[in-house]
Amino acid sequence: MATLIGVDVGTSGTRALAVTTDGELVAEANRPHELLTPRPGWSEQDPGQWWDAAQAALAEVAAAAEDVVGLGLTGQMHGSVFLDSAGDVIRPALLWNDQRTAAECAEITERVGAERLLEIAGNPALTGFQAPKVLWLARHEPDAYARVASVLLPKDYVRLRLTGEHATDASDAAGTLLLDVRARDWSPAILDALEIPRAWMPAVHEGPEVTGTVRDDLAAELGLPRGLPVAAGGGDNAAAAVGVGVVREGSLSSSIGTSGVIFSHRDAFAPDPSGRVHAFCHAVPGAWHLMSVTLSAGGSLSWWREQLGGDFDALVGEADAVEAGAEGLVFLPYLTGERTPHLDPDARGGFVGLTVRHGRGHLTRAVMEGVAFSMRDGLEIMRDLGTPDDDVRAVGGGARSPLWLQLQADVYGRAIRRTVIDEGPAYGAALLAGVAAGAFADVNDAAARVRLREEVTEPDPERARRYEELYGVYASLYPALRDAMHALAG
Repeated sequence: MATLIGVDVGTSGTRALAVTTDGELVAEANRPHELLTPRPGWSEQDPGQWWDAAQAALAEVAAAAEDVVGLGLTGQMHGSVFLDSAGDVIRPALLWNDQRTAAECAEITERVGAERLLEIAGNPALTGFQAPKVLWLARHEPDAYARVASVLLPKDYVRLRLTGEHATDASDAAGTLLLDVRARDWSPAILDALEIPRAWMPAVHEGPEVTGTVRDDLAAELGLPRGLPVAAGGGDNAAAAVGVGVVREGSLSSSIGTSGVIFSHRDAFAPDPSGRVHAFCHAVPGAWHLMSVTLSAGGSLSWWREQLGGDFDALVGEADAVEAGAEGLVFLPYLTGERTPHLDPDARGGFVGLTVRHGRGHLTRAVMEGVAFSMRDGLEIMRDLGTPDDDVRAVGGGARSPLWLQLQADVYGRAIRRTVIDEGPAYGAALLAGVAAGAFADVNDAAARVRLREEVTEPDPERARRYEELYGVYASLYPALRDAMHALAG
């Protein structure tokens, strides 16, 4: 049977997997990356490590796969790879979680205009996006900026090394703040306002389109067939959504990994006028999505476990034994600032309501409930924008925890489904490769290979009622504490 390969250039490592055209997993491989933090709030990586990791992972899965017919790419969004005219990397790439560009975000808002930015790009200027990183380079490293001939996103640097082509896809490009999200192409108005040459930007394709083929010399070296087509792919969240079948109105995914993401398919471009949730292109041609982001979701629980030490499963088991609401204890998961809905890098986390009755299990449950409340913040905004949510699919590490699953069902007030195979963005990239290779008619046909588990996690009426009350308390805390948070951050 024909095989498809997906490659995910993530933050902690690169992952490759091979799947058959009926959706079954054949092989997988992972290679780590080193994260560079030269200053507080800075986050960088060496693109050369991405390429080395991609080659090693590709070679490993290719050795276990037969009749490979297509390859798709996905990866961390928003990063900036600066290349000179020879295609060489000028400096380490600035990543999605880099926070150095607050002044540049203010400059972009002033140059373009806040309302116009939302109208064209679908989002306000945020430190994670690519556009402010380009302005930062011009202001702080003018010698490096003078050498720039092209700017690529992380997965697209790997594409360049694989195929020799400067190309991207609409979903990933939408996270640069330089794309006209309606037109699904670079915005002349924004590029001109920021004095960024269009010649620096790669060609924009739809997710399942072919962007080139693997170079012959590399194909032989990696054990891949000659002429292997490479699909445009998608940003990590869009590709992951394809991989769990979120490709129609009413379907959304709820992902709890290090960050937490609510991702909702939309047939029409419908940005949030206040910019609290992201509006991006989907990897589905002619479709869009809304996306909310909790910066420290599973990351909050990981932080808590690191402070206490011990076994993760035992810690969650203690939380599961505590009643819903943790006896009046609420946790704000703003450990690294917050994206949705506050757009506030100076937001700070904390426990509110502590008493002498509260023990470790109460605090752990409050952490997990606080993350679920934060994700509901984004869901509520989407609902206010008329987004249907009748089909909620849990993905990521949170989908493998019964307590996380039940918390999502109870806090959202919705049944939660899981897919049989949850292999993350690389799986969706492989399905997009199948469309590019002609194995599937379109993305909907590809997503039809996604199978759901029989079991469904239903909300418990009594817990849902209790969480409805507690969510109101949770939502009141940020406005009440904002000034104090900012004073402490200063």
